[in-house]
Amino acid sequence: MNNNVNHHTQIQETPVILTTGIYDLLKDHIRRRKLSKANEAALEAQLKKATQVLRKDLPIDVVTVGTLVTVKDLDTGETQEYKFVGPDKARKKNDTVSILSPMGIALIGYPEGAIIDWEFGDCIKKNQITKVLRIS
Repeated sequence: MNNNVNHHTQIQETPVILTTGIYDLLKDHIRRRKLSKANEAALEAQLKKATQVLRKDLPIDVVTVGTLVTVKDLDTGETQEYKFVGPDKARKKNDTVSILSPMGIALIGYPEGAIIDWEFGDCIKKNQITKVLRIS
């Protein structure tokens, strides 16, 4: 049995939860053709299954704008933190990253604990969301 296929199925079953505003932002991003073909297809599939909620109803452990997210690269074991903000608020000096950055798009809508396969450059990376904190 191929574990990768089974593992990928588990990833696809993780529910994506988005606010309507973020959903619309992602749809617009797809229309602008800013993603690789693989990531565009993956994001479209996520959006088709996504649950849309009001911001006040978004679970506290879901990646969205205004969250500090710790991510573990499951291939290297390295962890990294991202402070996700709206595209117009991202500033290197404030250590903030746009939710429309490659990592932001890969993680948005997923809860703490989710494992995501996503294409970065010319390779697919397997990342796990280890912690999500609301910062705004």
